Amino acid sequence: MAFSKEIKVIDLMLGIPSSDDRSEWFESFQNLLMDQESQTQFKMPAQYMFKDVPDLSNQDDTIAYALEQMNKHNIHRAMLGIDDVSPTHHQALKQHPTRFFSAYEANANKGMEEVRKIRRLYKEHNLKAVTAFPSGLCPQVPINDKKWYPIYATCIDLDIPFCPCAGIPGPRIPAEPQKVEHIDEVCWFFPELKLVMKHGAEPWVDLAVKLMIKYPNLYYMTSAFAPKYYPQAIIDYANTRGSEKILYAGYFPMALSLDRIFSDMEKVPFKDEVWPKFLHQNAERVFKL
Repeated sequence: MAFSKEIKVIDLMLGIPSSDDRSEWFESFQNLLMDQESQTQFKMPAQYMFKDVPDLSNQDDTIAYALEQMNKHNIHRAMLGIDDVSPTHHQALKQHPTRFFSAYEANANKGMEEVRKIRRLYKEHNLKAVTAFPSGLCPQVPINDKKWYPIYATCIDLDIPFCPCAGIPGPRIPAEPQKVEHIDEVCWFFPELKLVMKHGAEPWVDLAVKLMIKYPNLYYMTSAFAPKYYPQAIIDYANTRGSEKILYAGYFPMALSLDRIFSDMEKVPFKDEVWPKFLHQNAERVFKL
């Protein structure tokens, strides 16, 4: 069966732009960018990979616009990144608690300061996940580095998933910290940790599937990929023994419109029983929604 617009959706990667959100995030790894195009011309750090990046500069109320787009595509809930400098996301979470839930992108270089922040955000905002961009930290911190260990232990204690980018990063920065092979060690040493790979795991998708078969608490979300580019190994795995391991995540408005994502979605050859699991049931279970 093809994708049905009647199935409710949980989006595990959605953003609401404000004047400061993108620049703050971009600046966090500006010192890692070596080429002039990335440094001076790109509005988003992986711009060379995407065309028709959504432009919301003419929207007076970006929260209302995001909700309008969510309603159009039957997205019932969406995960927003939250920190102390993103007022728009704070506002959205406060005004629409049944539509949005929060995640925090952690910096392993900050040690116990970061652990205390995660615990505070969990208490204040019912934090549902900790995310990470290992290649985008300055200095970079590989997924299996000991600097992450206090954060992994904290995620286990709070029973929330850890969601790192895995695979070659879009920005032109080194990929070593995000090699999928590093995840093997983390899942071995922290069997209670729920780990959800973000952003593709390419070119090590076959290894990602092998590790998901090996470790019961390892998952994969489809963030930053238009559905027409979902790796074939992921589609095959979801259609066989991995139907409970693959979760939907978009990339609006960072680089993909929801119109683009859901027009592509109709062509993804998932089996009938996979669609509700992929679009919302797996997220409800893994993120305790």
